[in-house]
Amino acid sequence: MALLTPEDLDNLSAQFEESESTIERVTGSKLTDICKELYGKDLGSEKVGIIPITAGNGIISNFTSSLLFIAQRLGLEGFITQHTDVAGYYEAIRDGADILLMADDHLFIAHNLRNGKLVTNHEATGIIYSEIASRFKDAASSEILVIGLGRVGYAGAKHLAEKGFDVYACDPNRDFLDKAADELGIKEYCKEDRKKFSMVFEATPNANTITEGMIAERCLVSTPGIPCGLPQEVGRKYRVDLVMEPLFIGVTSMLYSVI
Repeated sequence: MALLTPEDLDNLSAQFEESESTIERVTGSKLTDICKELYGKDLGSEKVGIIPITAGNGIISNFTSSLLFIAQRLGLEGFITQHTDVAGYYEAIRDGADILLMADDHLFIAHNLRNGKLVTNHEATGIIYSEIASRFKDAASSEILVIGLGRVGYAGAKHLAEKGFDVYACDPNRDFLDKAADELGIKEYCKEDRKKFSMVFEATPNANTITEGMIAERCLVSTPGIPCGLPQEVGRKYRVDLVMEPLFIGVTSMLYSVI
């Protein structure tokens, strides 16, 4: 997945409100209710320590403040450490954090210090976005298309396969496709089959990955991808319900998954 930029996180609240409205309309459930059912637990009074990490490309200016907003919006107490890196890690533990959130160029993790649970954003994001796609109330069948089989897409495809969905997938990387077929039993999407899907989970960092030949009228596209893989004209033509948001949904899944 592409690294976030400060511009991606502008108006995070408005972006989430739009996606939350779509989620509830097309699945019948709010995001937090989906997470409660998915992980079997609810958030309590956990304290979230958010640690700025300077490795690699350094700190995204509004990333930690966005994480704090999300934690507080979910009813949790949160704080951003004044120090970065190891000093920030020490500070978060010293000041009583139950859950740590921190990210560098390679991984974004949540770690529950009380029960030892650890999750990456890739896994939690793949699971929640695929789960949302799979709950589409107006789905024509149990067939679902996964576009992209990187870390996020593979996690989502695995989740869907384990739930018993008929999973099709496409990825330009032949090795990724073969791995998913061998390990998960997914089927390779072939455009010559002219199969159209009412549920699509898109997990790539590329634009225009979704074509007219893939989607049915009034389908649901669930994607954390930046930029959006659904061309606007295709979305309008097929009256697609789109769930797309850069951070809130994935972080919510992360926090629920480590409770």
